[in-house]
Amino acid sequence: MITLSSDFGSPYPAAMKGVILRESGARLVDVSHEFPRQDVRAAAFWLREVLPHFPPAVHCVVVDPGVGTDRAALAIRVGDHALVAPDNGVALPVARELAGDGDVIEVFEIEYESPESATFHGRDVFAPAAARVHEAGVDAVHEIEGFERADGYEDLTFPEPTVGNTGASGEVLVVDDFGNSVTNVPGDVLDDRWGDQVRINGEPAPVRRTYAAVDPGQRLVTVGSHGNVELAVNRGRGDEAFDVGRGARVELNF
Repeated sequence: MITLSSDFGSPYPAAMKGVILRESGARLVDVSHEFPRQDVRAAAFWLREVLPHFPPAVHCVVVDPGVGTDRAALAIRVGDHALVAPDNGVALPVARELAGDGDVIEVFEIEYESPESATFHGRDVFAPAAARVHEAGVDAVHEIEGFERADGYEDLTFPEPTVGNTGASGEVLVVDDFGNSVTNVPGDVLDDRWGDQVRINGEPAPVRRTYAAVDPGQRLVTVGSHGNVELAVNRGRGDEAFDVGRGARVELNF
């Protein structure tokens, strides 16, 4: 199995699929091609949340603002999974999640000749590399010609919140398609506050377990499936109602 993730929209992923199908017998699964354009951190967040639910696979990830530059192409092996991605940190958070406390993360730089296009490495570099990993097998990544252990690579970590007895300070990591603003504040700060109110950037909002626990159009603070504090609106957009888009600071006071 090869999964595909990008910010390409359509029709570019079809060309990647054509290359992979021509060069391998892989079953293809789309994760998303609608990640926020050129937003490496947002893609890294969602990949960390989604890819660990897959059985062993090769994951081809192309969110690549540096396409055509001298940034490297990487293959990352962790347990029964492999990730093929640009060297911009996008695949490191999910690699750590897949590794857990046991598996070692191995990073290889992929050598490639000048591709046909300087603007479409997804088709010309990453898709063929993913096909090669699939055909060789994840356990044999180190044996693939042109795959050399990386001396160094770009990492990506998410900002840490500040949590105290009277509140927490953090920021919005991503906004999903429903308009829910997902913060980096851990959801356990709300463990003893279900049914109460808190203040978000000075304005009160109820703490509820479900969206439907408030009337349509009403704001709420909850914990999403990712385990983080989320600012939402029942049948509306939390980013607009709380005026907090991606990267916005969030002050939560109890």
